[in-house]
Amino acid sequence: MLYGFLKILLRIGMFFYYRRLTFKGREHLNYEGPKVLIANHPNTIMDAWIVGAASREPVYFMAKGTFFNTPLKRRFLHALGLIPINRSSDGKVEGVSNEDSFEQCYRLLESGKTLAIFPEGSSYAERFLRKLKSGTARIVLQTEERNEGKLGVKVIPIGIVYQQPDKFRSSVLVRVGKPIDPLPYLELFKQDRLKAARLLTDQFRAGLSGLLVAADSKVAETLTDKIAATLDNAYVGSGSRFERRIELLSAINARVHWIERNDPEQFRQIEELTDRVYWQIERLAIKSSFLDRRFRSTMFIRQLLTSVIGLTLALPIYLYGFIHHIIPFKISEGLMKKMVAEVEYYAPIAILFGLLLYPLTYWGWIVLFNHFTNLPLIWSYVYFISLPFSGLLAYSFFMYYQHISFKWKYILLMIDKRDAMDLLKEDRETLRNLVFPQN
Repeated sequence: MLYGFLKILLRIGMFFYYRRLTFKGREHLNYEGPKVLIANHPNTIMDAWIVGAASREPVYFMAKGTFFNTPLKRRFLHALGLIPINRSSDGKVEGVSNEDSFEQCYRLLESGKTLAIFPEGSSYAERFLRKLKSGTARIVLQTEERNEGKLGVKVIPIGIVYQQPDKFRSSVLVRVGKPIDPLPYLELFKQDRLKAARLLTDQFRAGLSGLLVAADSKVAETLTDKIAATLDNAYVGSGSRFERRIELLSAINARVHWIERNDPEQFRQIEELTDRVYWQIERLAIKSSFLDRRFRSTMFIRQLLTSVIGLTLALPIYLYGFIHHIIPFKISEGLMKKMVAEVEYYAPIAILFGLLLYPLTYWGWIVLFNHFTNLPLIWSYVYFISLPFSGLLAYSFFMYYQHISFKWKYILLMIDKRDAMDLLKEDRETLRNLVFPQN
């Protein structure tokens, strides 16, 4: 009951925090037997919430033992379906036994339940898929060995791709892969446990890598991100902008990997040109997608005038949302700066603060509304429902205002520094041709 309530509450929090949470391949989770969900781990607790939201069944998670360092925490986290594990990097936590935890995992799978594990073992805000621990493979194979290979455990990989893990109103794409059958490794496991676990872990890695935009290294990931930011075009392609960005990242990642291995000189040229073009775009504070559009001053100015009229008409809605949300926003912002040192914890803690601060703020506005008006009760409900959505509209207004500011700056640059802008466009097109040759 507690799990179900918190799942609904957190799903509401994620709905307001992220613009879009998209699941692909969710049908693979319909397998009715025992299953282990494995996922990459770039965003700490948020990853667990997303895996839990993907599954329609209750999910039991393995978590680091340091979360269970007091009797009260242990009681609460066990009630949520969390299973503690002592990691070698953290040391042994009193009251946490790995043997008991493994036994609990075996029994959960034997009873047909769903277990979730993050085999990287730690969380960092990067797309680079780190080395996977072999513990997941050992748990799965040990469970099947206990049941003579008749249990039918399946391992389902889940790739979580964040647009920007910590950014409010960014997007998340969750890809669920085809189930992996561990049984082909069971006979080898009986003879050589280490080798079987290692080979099955390699298959887990292949399954996860196919769902992610995973570079070979942090350096390659940074270069891929810069190239994508430089070549990104918001006005071309179908589907959501984030999904188009993922496709672009995947294509760039594959090309960068190939060029680095086969043409080091071209790779060096790409690095140098990317740094130069990316730096100029950042320095000029313009959107790279504007550079793909043919510049016609009359068209841009007409669009600006239309946008300004729209912003003027929407200003009352923005002020309504701004007035009702500025206080909890500033409180939350101040608390986050003091309490959160690691970017991987920003989004989940921001959601928890939001689930507390904003309902309290809305309650305060409702009290004031009822005190100063004599309207029927139905209007209090209407007022309450309008509050969270007015906040989202106010944020959208602000982001659109920023977009118009970028466009205005671009127009001024094209008028005042046309030669420099044309040179930037040429460099950008050269970079595109280096990464994606036309022939």
